[in-house]
Amino acid sequence: MKGTRLNDPKLFFNRELSQLEFIRRVFAQAEDTHVSLLERLKFLCISSEILDEFFEIRVAGLRQQDLYKVSKTGPDGLKAEEVLAVISDQAHELIQKQYDLLNGEIIPELSTSGIDFLSEGDWTEKQRRWLRTYFNRELKPIITPLGLDPAHPFPEILNKALAFIVTLEGKDAFGRNADKAIVQAPRFLPRIIELPPSVAGPNQFVLLTSIIAAFASSLFPGMKVKESYQFRVTRNSDLFIEEEAGDLLEALEGELSSRSYGDAVRLEIASNCPADLVIFMASHFDLTMQEVYLCEGPVNLTRLASVYGLVEREELKFQSLVPVMPVIFEEEQTVFDQITEKDILLHYPFDSFDFYLAFLKQATEDPKVVSIRHTLYRTGSDSTVVDLLITAAKKGKEVFVVIELRARFDEEANIEVASKLQEAGVQVVYGVVGYKTHAKMCMVVRKEGRTLRRYVHLGTGNYHAGTSRLYTDYSYFTSDRDIGEDVHKLFQRIATMSKQAKLKKIEHAPFTLHPKVLSLIEREASNAKKGKPAAIYAKMNALTEPEVIKALYRASIAGVKIELIVRGICCLKPGVKGVSDNIRVRSIVGRFLEHTRVFCFENGGAREVYLSSADWMDRNFFTRVEILFPVLGQGLKERVFAETIDNYLKDNSESWMLQKNGRYNQRQAKKNVYSAQAKLSGYELVSEF
Repeated sequence: MKGTRLNDPKLFFNRELSQLEFIRRVFAQAEDTHVSLLERLKFLCISSEILDEFFEIRVAGLRQQDLYKVSKTGPDGLKAEEVLAVISDQAHELIQKQYDLLNGEIIPELSTSGIDFLSEGDWTEKQRRWLRTYFNRELKPIITPLGLDPAHPFPEILNKALAFIVTLEGKDAFGRNADKAIVQAPRFLPRIIELPPSVAGPNQFVLLTSIIAAFASSLFPGMKVKESYQFRVTRNSDLFIEEEAGDLLEALEGELSSRSYGDAVRLEIASNCPADLVIFMASHFDLTMQEVYLCEGPVNLTRLASVYGLVEREELKFQSLVPVMPVIFEEEQTVFDQITEKDILLHYPFDSFDFYLAFLKQATEDPKVVSIRHTLYRTGSDSTVVDLLITAAKKGKEVFVVIELRARFDEEANIEVASKLQEAGVQVVYGVVGYKTHAKMCMVVRKEGRTLRRYVHLGTGNYHAGTSRLYTDYSYFTSDRDIGEDVHKLFQRIATMSKQAKLKKIEHAPFTLHPKVLSLIEREASNAKKGKPAAIYAKMNALTEPEVIKALYRASIAGVKIELIVRGICCLKPGVKGVSDNIRVRSIVGRFLEHTRVFCFENGGAREVYLSSADWMDRNFFTRVEILFPVLGQGLKERVFAETIDNYLKDNSESWMLQKNGRYNQRQAKKNVYSAQAKLSGYELVSEF
């Protein structure tokens, strides 16, 4: 593109539309007949869950821009109203495909495999009696149906809560004609009920929606229930915290209580609901018909995921993966001895998270350890990490924890964790107001003779035992003096808000990370112009930051080979003649969620390898506390490159290539099929379809 300016909107994909593309790639896993049946169901549920979050945050934000006529546009130049129109078309198409797949393939194949969802017409009399008893015992006492009239206005419907609009016939207790009512399902009850052996065979289930619909008439004595239609409303779930809040925890707790009642952004309703009733519902929630989605099945597909745990059929699931403990040490040798000897690198979920727990446990028990400093973003419920930090504090060690209260959708859990830590005597701070602390750092200070030695753990993922079995992440242990000093300064900066001396080996946002990334890219461009070896290999979750994208374009124009592995959103347009001819972008979507952030720069033949907590997004560079750190030692550099770059570039089964039109094409080898995740798992790699 001769004469093309690098800020031309035609060189950028829209962020939200790229995110929809990612959701489609996840859904494609559910469509893939080579994937085990229960795993297909799980991928269907995951695609539904991330679509929910997409509406709650991204669509909600666009609607606000459109409502208040904010003329904000991204690098792609599209206005909010334009993006919303495309989202509506594409989301309707995707949701229709989800239900077509559920009803046309997955449910029938589950039935063939002996796993049945029984509708009301399938119930035996014995099953009906049991379900009626279940309804009367578990639901009826806590359901309060609400008739609609001027004295009984439409109730507040919580975000994503299951509810029914019921049409009635007859007179109520006061002799008035009544025609509509709302029935809300209790949120804490399971949406999938497994029938007991006394009335059914194994793996026979009934949806809660079917039970409520079947026995709704008993909620309205003396009146006739004509029809009932399930619905669900999705609301704006983004939180707004005043920067001037005196107490962040208190302010966040107040905001959380209103999350379930944000503005409606989507209405899902049964597809057989009459048009006049759909219009009535849409009007009530102040939604257009383009924001209404007709569902040919449960209005919340995500809840079907519980079937996976209820059915013990290993042949219908992925082959089990047993993470390995990569470091074997003698009984008398501590984890600290091992880290002193050499840096240690773990690759989750293929390596065990237990080694990190052993590191923290030994720090807790070792009388030589005087201090533990730790960041927490997401930990999960019943976190062993949190329990060990509490134990360390109770044993008299100085424990300092930076916990991010605003980790999206984990806010409530993190508030609870913060309170538990404080009660145990842990010094807790909530990060930096206006900047989410997303860096993954732990520093253990140990008194060895007359000196204090720092042992550091840095990672690309959260300190979360559950996600360590599901997400790919790197976990890095070192006693390197410079890195130890850098991490110490970072904790000091967060704790005191004071300026710190320049770090030696770690780059950090919001200060040095962005300029460092730009300089690394520009160095490759300069090397290419000089005829030196030049290449960029980068693996991340998302790429959106315009200046980084333009730097990559300049490097491509200079002749730098650029291979990008971007799991989700990518706003860079590859393959544009004269601009991005040398850039290829792929996405890996497989059994495990790709979460590693790895950045490799050829550097004239002296390759540098970095790991990071940060993606190349605006928020990571400018509104978060993030780190980028080097992998030290030639052996570990080569291992990271082999496992995360070379390995993934070979993938021809779970790899999707980004095209100039913004769509992704899946690589589908007919023979010599290669899966990067399977390689790391130790499974068979080669097969012929």
